[in-house]
Amino acid sequence: MSTQRLTLSLAKVHPFGNGCGHTMLSHVSGTMASLNYPGTYPNHTQCEWSVKVPQGFTLLLAFSDFDLEWSQDCRSGSLTILDKHGAVKLGPICGQLATSERNMSMSSNEVTVQFVSGMHRSGRGFLLSYSTNQQPDLISCLHRGSHYTSPQFSVFCPGGCRDVTGEIWGQHEQGYRDTSVLCKAAVHAGVISDSQGGTVTVTQQRGITLYESSFANGVLSRTGSLSDKRLVFNRACDSVLSVMSYNASSTMDEVEALGWSPEHRGFGGQFVQWTSSKHDHQPWLELELHNRSNITGIITKGKTNFYIETYMLMLSKDRKTWRAYKDAFSKVKKVFKAYSDGHTVALNSLVPPAAARYLQLRPLSWHGQASALVQVLGCSSPPVQPRSSVGGETPSLYSHLCSSQPLIWVVGMILGVALCVGCLAVVLVGLVWKRRYFLHHISCSYGFHGKHMPYRDSELISYPMSRTVHSSLPNPPLNDYAEPDVLAGGQKVGITFRPGQDKGYTVPFAFNHYDTPGQLPEYAEPLPPEPEYATPFSEQCSNPCISLQLETLLPHSQLLPGDSSCPEQPQYDCPAHRGLSNGYCAPLLDGTCPSRASAIYAEPQPTKLL
Repeated sequence: MSTQRLTLSLAKVHPFGNGCGHTMLSHVSGTMASLNYPGTYPNHTQCEWSVKVPQGFTLLLAFSDFDLEWSQDCRSGSLTILDKHGAVKLGPICGQLATSERNMSMSSNEVTVQFVSGMHRSGRGFLLSYSTNQQPDLISCLHRGSHYTSPQFSVFCPGGCRDVTGEIWGQHEQGYRDTSVLCKAAVHAGVISDSQGGTVTVTQQRGITLYESSFANGVLSRTGSLSDKRLVFNRACDSVLSVMSYNASSTMDEVEALGWSPEHRGFGGQFVQWTSSKHDHQPWLELELHNRSNITGIITKGKTNFYIETYMLMLSKDRKTWRAYKDAFSKVKKVFKAYSDGHTVALNSLVPPAAARYLQLRPLSWHGQASALVQVLGCSSPPVQPRSSVGGETPSLYSHLCSSQPLIWVVGMILGVALCVGCLAVVLVGLVWKRRYFLHHISCSYGFHGKHMPYRDSELISYPMSRTVHSSLPNPPLNDYAEPDVLAGGQKVGITFRPGQDKGYTVPFAFNHYDTPGQLPEYAEPLPPEPEYATPFSEQCSNPCISLQLETLLPHSQLLPGDSSCPEQPQYDCPAHRGLSNGYCAPLLDGTCPSRASAIYAEPQPTKLL
């Protein structure tokens, strides 16, 4: 049958007889034990358990321990398993079972377990667990973490392991010592319910120095020492829920020994501090959460003289209809323990979680006055998916968005579009810039090598095809050139400006880094084959002012006779290649006038030999 109809096929939860020990039976899994287990079971007792799971499933049995005193024909005590038709499937058996014989599979969904005892002196009894064939990884309540070597593994723990003898060390936040019994540690951590059991995923991590003791889900763990490994259970949805407001049947306004005053009650994830009045015999505390949430746990903390021992939990979605929290497939209100052997801090997990916005904590027993610091664990519940009102149609999924979610979606879409547009603009700008740069480079190349580059003949300056390292660089030319000076007789003075096109020069090319780039119509002068000097302006000897100035500048002793009678004598000396044999430069004379002293260069004076 389908698992949705498991509630229709429940096992008998009440065994029959005076020899029944610890018992937890459900339609999913369960555990049963002989009386006084693991101590010696009493004489002349009997017990019968009827186990039944839904149709379509079969039973798996796992003996955690089996020790009945052996006797001839098992007269001192025996165990027998029968199917639903009364046929014997196992037994009667006594003595001890080997490890390989402790797990067995039944061919039906219903069996009856019978235990009887006679006169005996020893024997611990037995501990038996069961589940459906859907859980092939069923383990017993006595399996420890040290039995596994894999870093991560999953097992199925049967219901009823909480009250079975076995030690655990540590707590959920830090993990448990690897020698702890797995299923009891899983109940303590709140990952499974003790009444139903369930699959747990365990991760083995490096051990720690000290494991702290805590009280959670009716199990008190012990303080443990260093171990090689520790057991960590994966548990989700255990965040602290914000409490918006609270209400109570009564409050104690006096601080007294508690140290709690009404103005210091915590909200927004802190403990809600509450103490009832002395005369309140039916106290209760009501909490309002921020929104509808999945509640997975309640943490309570009392004081030394004022604390809650047990309580029940009421839940509501609208504050009008209240319901008591119950275990899965159970009609009995669940009672939570909040105190054990001096431990006033207690964690009680809700497995399965309860969906509500309002909850009431109703103390059933307390010491002194009902007092507690309360904290709620859980997470936001998913949106409700209402059923379709039209019969025969497939229900459609419905998602309800809160008032702030549409705005978030709109803002997100706008930001996404803006980001896409910005990225596209950056790409386009980059492409345009790259294209302009490429076209500019091509245009410069074509403008340099093209045949139709306009220019005037007067603006063309040529460069030599080669240049030595000793050649001087030309000065940057001007775009406009001045006309050369003209002598009085109309004759142009020689210039060193650009030559004409008939000189054999061509458009320059930049062959090396010494060449002048041709960004503008710039021209450079050709290098002369030999040193040349600019042609000096000719003197007019007929001008008396020049003679007068020369006589004034030079002493009379340096003037040679006949200076004034030679009007065509030049003022400047000739270049070096026209020098005399004595190493000094003098202008060439036409032979008609005697030489006179130079106005620029001093003549050498004879040196007297010693």
